[in-house]
Amino acid sequence: MPKEKSTRKAKATKADTGKKTKKGKDPNAPKRGLSAYMFFANDQRDKVREDNPGIKFGEVGKMLGEKWKELSDKDKEPYEAKAKADKQRYEDEKAAYAAGEDDEEEEEE
Repeated sequence: MPKEKSTRKAKATKADTGKKTKKGKDPNAPKRGLSAYMFFANDQRDKVREDNPGIKFGEVGKMLGEKWKELSDKDKEPYEAKAKADKQRYEDEKAAYAAGEDDEEEEEE
């Protein structure tokens, strides 16, 4: 006995469903500031790989996380200072970027 043909509905597009399309990210936008942990991880990643040859990518992250938790507040201070400086850099760049966008919008009008 032959199978009955199924009647499938045509797939709805985003325009049909009324969903908004995601706005693309501006490649000229400033990059977010790194956290203190990320400065620590970037600083220590090569050492962890050197001490543990053949370690998997995920294991490196776990070890870095454990080392970060073990650090005292005093040992974290240099990384937190770098993070604070990087956050300030981001805020400055973001303000300049936003001011530049406002200028472009005024020119278009």
